[in-house]
Amino acid sequence: MESLTVRQARRLALARGGLLKPEVTGLPVRAAGKGRRARSRCHSIVERFGYLQLDSVSVSGARTHSIVLASRLENLDASLGEELLIPGEPLFEYWGHEACWIDMALYPYFGFRRREFRVHPWWGDLLGKHPRMVEDIMGRVERDGAFRSVDLEGSSGQGWWDIKLSKRVAEALWSAGELAIASRRHFHRSFDIPERVIPESIRCKAVSDEDSFDTLLLKALEGHGWATTGTLSATWRLVNCRERVAASLQRLVESGRVLPCKLQGSRRELAGWVRPEDLSLAARLDAARPRRDRGVLLSPFDPLLWDRERVRLLFDFDQVLEIYKPAESRRYGYYCLPILAGDRLIARVDLKAERRAGYLRTLACHYEPKVGKGAAAPRERQAVQCALSRFASSIGLEIDARAG
Repeated sequence: MESLTVRQARRLALARGGLLKPEVTGLPVRAAGKGRRARSRCHSIVERFGYLQLDSVSVSGARTHSIVLASRLENLDASLGEELLIPGEPLFEYWGHEACWIDMALYPYFGFRRREFRVHPWWGDLLGKHPRMVEDIMGRVERDGAFRSVDLEGSSGQGWWDIKLSKRVAEALWSAGELAIASRRHFHRSFDIPERVIPESIRCKAVSDEDSFDTLLLKALEGHGWATTGTLSATWRLVNCRERVAASLQRLVESGRVLPCKLQGSRRELAGWVRPEDLSLAARLDAARPRRDRGVLLSPFDPLLWDRERVRLLFDFDQVLEIYKPAESRRYGYYCLPILAGDRLIARVDLKAERRAGYLRTLACHYEPKVGKGAAAPRERQAVQCALSRFASSIGLEIDARAG
């Protein structure tokens, strides 16, 4: 069995995650503005992972999907992240590990999930219990075209008899593949029939469940570099699928596309997986000396960070999200964004965008204990300032020098 050290796995994760030099990531690092070229480069980031997680919180000046893109593409206008899902673009919205924009090429490989979600995972058999509402919604969209969920509320007394239920049924139809999300504007979804959203060549492509699992697990590994079975499964929320996941990984090993690989140097050896081509990349990265003077701000939902146990293992960093805690119980702040410098997570900042004033305020900045033993060294302070300046530029604000 192959093996990697924690440092090798950490640097490999950064390389596959598009957070090192382009000669090792294979991804672009610049995308000025929000034109066609910038849009194409955003698509290349999504294609690497297969997904871009969505979230509605925008207190820092951008939502997570925009922050992930701006962290990898310098000079990007972060507002482009809000406009990626439009007709004709190579993305669709569906359930990954959470609600995500997903590379259009992967649409056929979620057929098993669309079938399973005929019974909604949270709300049960809504479609079976409310056939009249299903018929009315489908008839409306086929006849009148795309609609937003807020349109179900109607106007001038023309609304539905149960707004809350109609929205749930519409979402259940989307989860089951009867509807698709055509676009998002100001984070509002527009629903349409799949025939008007997903290209026929992709929509009608027949794949087996075995092919689906093989493709999705390999795509997850492509974005992670090295990963445990648990991380690979969690990437696409493959719950209650242990036997199918194990069988898929065995097929990938037998075909030579994946190798078993232990992680050494942690508290215990961990079994995991790696692609053969990433083993040589890990060896090259281990010998390199990453730059530490430039910092970059990361979303708490970044592909590098959403698996908190993995972050703790590879970076010795406790990734926490305190949005749902009372203010007095928060340690770091409402929506803290980690800062990466070189191959270390050195700090986290709680930010607030004040659009009317034109400023980005730093409400709090917490350096990691190992950075300067409580007092951040000049290099780390410089990295934080670099990260803040780059992010402020991407969202069109100035840093408030009076704060922080």
